Amino acid sequence: MTAGIEPQDFGQLDEELTADAARRRRRRVLVGTLVTAGVAIAAIAWAKWYPYALKLPVVAGSHSLGNSILSGKASAPPSPSWNAAVDYTLGYLASIWQALVAGLLVAAAVEAFLPARRLLALFQAKRGTAASTVCGGLLSMSSMMCTCCAAPVALSIRRRGVPVSSALAYWLGNPVLNPAALAFMAFVLPWQFLAVRVGTGVVLVFGVTLLVGRLAKGKTAESPADEPVEAATAASAALRFVKALGRLAVRLLPEYAVVVLLLGGFRGWLFPAGGTLASWGLLAAVLLAVVGTLFVIPTAAEIPIIGGLMAAGIGMGPLGALVLTLPALSLPSMLMVRRAFPSRVIVATGLAVMALGLVGAVAMEVLV
Repeated sequence: MTAGIEPQDFGQLDEELTADAARRRRRRVLVGTLVTAGVAIAAIAWAKWYPYALKLPVVAGSHSLGNSILSGKASAPPSPSWNAAVDYTLGYLASIWQALVAGLLVAAAVEAFLPARRLLALFQAKRGTAASTVCGGLLSMSSMMCTCCAAPVALSIRRRGVPVSSALAYWLGNPVLNPAALAFMAFVLPWQFLAVRVGTGVVLVFGVTLLVGRLAKGKTAESPADEPVEAATAASAALRFVKALGRLAVRLLPEYAVVVLLLGGFRGWLFPAGGTLASWGLLAAVLLAVVGTLFVIPTAAEIPIIGGLMAAGIGMGPLGALVLTLPALSLPSMLMVRRAFPSRVIVATGLAVMALGLVGAVAMEVLV
């Protein structure tokens, strides 16, 4: 025994070291949470809240969101060509680049800084599937991103263990229950479109996600193999952020750009000229439900698209199929999240969106 040191002193020293380690851990958790919140608030305010605050009074006064991204000032989308693909892609990226950057930053911050237990607490994961799903849908309304820009965040929260149905609700709720997009729709389109959007959107975000989530029973989220956030130093957390941001960009952006090019290039075939489509009756609603689910648009672009097709002579019923399907999903966004959700979940979600699109078409016929 070392002279002057009693056995109880060692016990006291162990307790002090344990308490000090616990304080450092709590400090890291707090700092990580605050940094994540700061990144998310700054990114979303820059990409969404501030632009929408400027745009809402303008739209309220003009009752217009400008030209349709499908055709611009023309009466119909262009025929398939390389120029049509490039023109659409450039216009699309000009509209969404800020939100895409914000989505990547938030996704990387969640992986690098936010402790998993704080993330799960935020999504109320311990309160059961229903409560967690509702929480995911409600949280989505504050970020207001399009389906592709929300995809990196959905991918990251699944990697950190958020349940499937809750992550789905967050991903789908971003475009479908976007408060600004709903306000734009109220200012620009007849009230029936807003009623259909809210009705089918609530069913999708808070109901369908619960049902589809059951298809992933027993499926666990991909877990990061590197150092857990709770044990990270400031330097290692910063490195994790850079690595996560780079990995997300390399995995998602090239494929995303290629699919947007293809869809934009063939939009003339996907959305036939109004006179042709107007004569198809029920088949027009089915076509628009399918195409609307696969096609990619910026936030709220469905509103001028519907307005343009309405002016071209398409009936309110078939256009009701686009109210939900255009914003809710797209082929690029489904490809972006395929590492986060089982294939059967993504396919079932896509089919559910198409089915709700047809419900929207029927509802429009009834309401008009």
